[in-house]
Amino acid sequence: MTNLLRAASVALLLSSPLLYSQKSAPAASPADPLAPTHNVKSPDQIDLEWQKSVSKYDTQRNTLLKEAERQANDGPFRPDWESLRHYQIPQWYKDAKFGIFIHWGVYSVPGAENEWYPRNMYKPKEGAYKNFQDHFASQDPALKDTLGYKDLIPKFKAEQWDPAAWAGLFKEAGARYVVPVAEHHDGFSMYDSGLSDWTAVKMGPKRDVVGELAKAVRAEGLHFGLSSHRAEHNFFFDGGRDIRSDVNDPKYASLYGPAHQQVEGHSNGGMMDDWTYVSPAWTSDWLARMTELVEKYKPEIVYYDWWIGQPNFRPRVQEFDAFYYNFAAAHGYIGVVNFKNYGMDWTSAVRDFERGQLASIEPNHWQTDTSISKLSWGYIEHDQYQPPDFLVHQLIDIVSKNGNLLLNIGPKPDGTIPIEIQTTLKAMGAWLKANGEAIYDTTPWKVYGEGPTKVIGGAFHDQDTKPYTTEDFRFTQKGNTIYAIGMGCPADGAQGYAAIHSLGSDKEGKGLSFASIELVGSTEKLTWMQTPEALNVKLPPSASCQYAYVLKIGLK
Repeated sequence: MTNLLRAASVALLLSSPLLYSQKSAPAASPADPLAPTHNVKSPDQIDLEWQKSVSKYDTQRNTLLKEAERQANDGPFRPDWESLRHYQIPQWYKDAKFGIFIHWGVYSVPGAENEWYPRNMYKPKEGAYKNFQDHFASQDPALKDTLGYKDLIPKFKAEQWDPAAWAGLFKEAGARYVVPVAEHHDGFSMYDSGLSDWTAVKMGPKRDVVGELAKAVRAEGLHFGLSSHRAEHNFFFDGGRDIRSDVNDPKYASLYGPAHQQVEGHSNGGMMDDWTYVSPAWTSDWLARMTELVEKYKPEIVYYDWWIGQPNFRPRVQEFDAFYYNFAAAHGYIGVVNFKNYGMDWTSAVRDFERGQLASIEPNHWQTDTSISKLSWGYIEHDQYQPPDFLVHQLIDIVSKNGNLLLNIGPKPDGTIPIEIQTTLKAMGAWLKANGEAIYDTTPWKVYGEGPTKVIGGAFHDQDTKPYTTEDFRFTQKGNTIYAIGMGCPADGAQGYAAIHSLGSDKEGKGLSFASIELVGSTEKLTWMQTPEALNVKLPPSASCQYAYVLKIGLK
């Protein structure tokens, strides 16, 4: 598209209200507003109901769209992939290595299933449906069919939430950045949005969660980011269209969104094989809300979930990326975008692997996001948590391969963090306090490591890694120092030899001259010998080893 045609198209879009469709509005709602609407109303009709429900914010929305358009073309970047491929990841992010992700919202109220409870509570075959019927709908049988996700909002009170205590815990854990979910697929904004009635400021906690947390996190000297998963809200409540539910009532369309039926292909093509109805109005609203978040909170990181890779989003995604990078540059910082799979060009931002790692060193910096919970991203009762040694090992392996770890937690609806999570975060922090010089501000060495334990590369494999052994090492580097991190503690305390084969004189260690070798955290002098096969280091009997130990190797 030429610049002239593009400008004309944008002008036409911005001069119109959100209701882009030229089709007639749907007929009046049936006598039963809860009646199923799937295959009764067309996607256009359903979308127009949603558009009407949020039309009172048309002026604010169009103002934000104009601002996004202006700034996307005013700075070092243009809204096209050729331009965005010139993006450079800021050094602070590469050096940070470890961040905290937070899934907290209305979906924490039931304390059951997982953070997809809002979607599954409208699907009769799902456990969340039974849970809602048993614990919430049954409390008032006369209103059973009228009750829905909206009725959990008053129960989300955050009455014990202390953002300063959260930020202090994250710093103690050794995290360098914090990324709360500003809005999940459920459509409830955890921030002070001027485009929605359904926000944590107007309902539930009646507090600007994102704003207060941003202030507390920055007061601790940590970097602040945020994520929005709103794109997926387009279809998230589609199960409610198949049954009698409040999702069908136009009165609540501003919360439940259009709830279009998700239509996926069968060729395993990921987002490119998704055929769900997405209107221009929806992607424009998404862009406006993303713009609002950036202008209001100035995040240093913006995290995307999967569905921005859906084909209908691509033009808006590149427009937002250019806006965000230009906005950040104008305000004196370099923004970071996290994306998954093929949602963006791989060199235009930071690739993220959900619950996964890489099998080898990746030249372009990357990130793993995973949850401390084995079962969920949000809070659930009787959860199962990853132990500290698993997470420390995961962090070490990721850093050795040029990545960051974004570790998620799920706080309770009252705002407290489960004690098991606090204990684990503090244990990770204690290890990082003692050994963090081998993690922070480092780069990969020639090889990421050695040993029999291998990681399966790609998303959703992080729990497939077997326990590490005393033969497993991971390497990082800083200046003239190589850090060899022993992933398994020797059986007899810390006694014995560390045989590091990669540092043998006939291996990757060929040509290296060692000036010193120290055990981080110990003052004892070490004895060592390099052979063609390995660097052998005698570990002192008095040394302790929790989770992993670090040998600091100085080069001449």
